[in-house]
Amino acid sequence: MQPINPQIDPSWRAVLYDEFQQPYFAQLKQFLNDEKKAGKTIFPPYHSYLMPLTLHLSRQCALLFWGRPYHAPGQAMGLSFSVPRGIAIPASLRNIYRELESDLQIAPAKHGDLTAWAQQGVLLLNTILTVEARQAMSHAKSGWQRFSDAVIRILSEQRSGLVFMLWGRPARAKAALIDPSKHHILEAAHPSPLAGNAFQGCRHFSQANAILVRQGLLPIDWSL
Repeated sequence: MQPINPQIDPSWRAVLYDEFQQPYFAQLKQFLNDEKKAGKTIFPPYHSYLMPLTLHLSRQCALLFWGRPYHAPGQAMGLSFSVPRGIAIPASLRNIYRELESDLQIAPAKHGDLTAWAQQGVLLLNTILTVEARQAMSHAKSGWQRFSDAVIRILSEQRSGLVFMLWGRPARAKAALIDPSKHHILEAAHPSPLAGNAFQGCRHFSQANAILVRQGLLPIDWSL
């Protein structure tokens, strides 16, 4: 069986070692292999499953969670909300850009690639990391939920002063895993159009930067 994304940063590989040895993780790998052998298309591409974990653990400063990857062809790239350049910007991301413009007067980007945020320490993590093409939530019970919970607990335990930006019900449910005495938790509705305008006005971008600056850290350059 192939390992899942052997290119994650060594700092993450070390702290997740015990998790990778758990029976559920072996079952998760087997599930993904069986899906591929059955001819199913899985998103994001194999090498991008754990894309958020390619930056050193110590460089994470803010975390932005979503529930699942995009399931339409060409969209999912391993980072929550992000799509490759040249792909139409999804509606949820357009609403994120609207809030960014309202909050920090940053004009909407012409593309949907959020790699620049990830490179600055924003962990763009889905709670479920894979999906079958055109089958939303098809991998919801595969084991990824337990894995993403482990990532959150590790960050909560081993770091301090992180800004957790939890958007939507699945992400907000993760607040129970975070130590509020050590970290900052910002919650909002999901930016999906299905939530109406409930996301607009949350001002999480400016709030996150203000928190980081108070700690003597550099603010995130949210422009793309």
